[in-house]
Formats: sequence, structure tokens, C-alpha cells
Amino acid sequence: MSTRIAFLKGHGTENDFVIVPDPENTVDLPPAAVAALCDRRAGIGGDGLLHVVRSAAHPEAKEMAAEAEWFMDYRNGDGSIAEMCGNGVRVFARYLQRAGYVDEGDISVATRGGVKRAHIAKEGDITVGMGKALLPEGDVTVSVGDRSWPARNVNMGNPHAVAFVDDLDHAGNLLAPPPFSPASAYPDGVNVEFVVDRGPQHVALRVHERGAGETRSCGTGACAVAVAAARQDGTDPAVTGAPATYTVDVPGGRLVITERPDGEIEMTGPAVIVAEGEIDAQWLETVNP
Repeated sequence: MSTRIAFLKGHGTENDFVIVPDPENTVDLPPAAVAALCDRRAGIGGDGLLHVVRSAAHPEAKEMAAEAEWFMDYRNGDGSIAEMCGNGVRVFARYLQRAGYVDEGDISVATRGGVKRAHIAKEGDITVGMGKALLPEGDVTVSVGDRSWPARNVNMGNPHAVAFVDDLDHAGNLLAPPPFSPASAYPDGVNVEFVVDRGPQHVALRVHERGAGETRSCGTGACAVAVAAARQDGTDPAVTGAPATYTVDVPGGRLVITERPDGEIEMTGPAVIVAEGEIDAQWLETVNP
């Protein structure tokens, strides 16, 4: 391993990431190293890490290389591997543009959740195809203190419980997972979104992400909220035959979510690179057990 490793720092609506460019997949990033890099006091700090690798150079992405040159080897902040991150794809695309690998327009990004399509607009925002939502049947309830609300069960490849409330303060501090029932609805835990109306097809949310607490933004959560809002408002695209577009305010900014009549969902929002530098490889080796 070289003595210095290049990195960048970026965020999408304040969902922030350490970016490690590694086209030929030569940098070893075990879970302990990723967790150390994402540590906000002893490392660089981030909700996750974007390992930028050519698909042909990574064993998990080789089969996608003909469709997408670049693989987003995404890691959670605790070092665990994840299939996808919607905000992460936007920041990943922004890095590729900054590095001169891609231009404005359409690009494809390989992920563990399959190939994702993105569009880098001339005015700066990036749109990502997020796939389709699943709506499992059955009633779900979430609660905070002595308040309880019915919630819409939405799966965006990960589980969400979407509760419409009168005031976002009713969500409490969101440090601990809000209780839900029945337990069988989410055997592996759930992301819980608390949502208020802001106007026609305009909502705002706060979210508890499982394993992380409250976060500044959640791309799949914003998509789940837009899907739930469309059903509540009677604008379900599968019924009306017209796309439904919702503005979703998150604590870290604003996302625009469009669901099409065929069920495909697109998320549009900003992606910013804020810094770049070098990691001391000797330090990184010391944090690996």
C-alpha cells in the first residue's frame, strides 16, 4: 500500500460521504478501516464511504462492466457493506464528473443493487433512477411516547414505515428506534419517517434510520414518503395514469421525487464535493485489528 491514499469528501442534502478513488481496486478497505475513516472525531467523518472502482476490476461488479464502467462499492459508516444508497449515487456521479470520467448527461453506475441510471443536469442537480416501491399489506403502527400513528409500509429495497403527523416535533429526539407494531412487519428493524404536509404535493420529513438514529437526509426514505403521500392524496400514478411529483424537504435540504405510471421512481437533488486530500496509509494500517 502506498504511503498516501487520495480521498474526497462530499454530501447530498447533508448525507455525507468519504470518497476513495481506486479505479483498479488496489486499496484494501476492511470494515475497521472504513469505520475509522467515517469516525467524525478520530477520522474524516461521514455517514458512509464511496469506494470508486472500475466494474471490470471488482469481482462483485465484473458482470455489470459492459453496462456500467464504474462500480459504487458502498460501505456504511460502521464498515458494513450495503447494496445501495440513493444520495450516495448522486455524490458518486458528481465525483466522476469532477474527475473528468463523465460529462453532463446520462450515466450508468453499477451497485450491489444492480445498475442504476443517473442524469447529470446542466444546471447542476443529479437525477437517479431508484426502481419501484413495494407496498406490503397489513396495518402498521408507530409510536413516540404516548402518541401513536398508523403508518404506511413501503419497501424501497429496504423497509420504511411512513407516518403522517401534525408536527415534526412529535417525532421526539429520534435517538432510539420508535416502537412499531406488529413486530412481524419488520423482523430486521425499519426506517421510520415522520411526515407533515407543506402544501400541494409538498411534504417535509424527519427520519430515524435503523442503526444510525436521526439523519439529515435519506434518499430511499424520501422516495417512500412520496409514494405514501401519493396514495394518501389520491395521486397514485398507477391509478391516474399520470406521473406524481412531490417536493420532499429533509433536514439537510430538498429532494424532488417523481413516480411514473409504470412504478419507476426518480429522485432529483444536489450533490456537492467539499474537500479533497490524502489519507496517511500508515495511520490507516494502525486502526485495522
